[in-house]
Amino acid sequence: MAKKLYVGGINFQTTDEALREAFSQAGTVESASIIMDRDSGRSKGFGFVEMATDEEATAAIEMFNGKELDGRRLTVSEARPMGERPARGGNGGGFGGGRKPSFGGNGGSRGGNGGSSFGSRNQW
Repeated sequence: MAKKLYVGGINFQTTDEALREAFSQAGTVESASIIMDRDSGRSKGFGFVEMATDEEATAAIEMFNGKELDGRRLTVSEARPMGERPARGGNGGGFGGGRKPSFGGNGGSRGGNGGSSFGSRNQW
């Protein structure tokens, strides 16, 4: 059964084909893909390689984890299913999870009885 590996620290110039070729030293590569940023089209510096067997996946981890490829030190480990990844936190960033700050109410951002999401004093 094929086993998917996470590969981090990939040089931004490395291609899917170069990644496939490198990992083929450890065995049969079912697929190799570098994750690209959808806005810029540039590599995000990590990807996934799917090896044909568990044994080949183990060999690939031993062969490439901590080793350099195209001038960058790789991190190679067994990929985890999306549900098992740790939460990244935040709700879109910005002011309090993506909400716009409120400056209304009695007193606005200068004090008074509310209105500002930044407290009762102007903190800017």
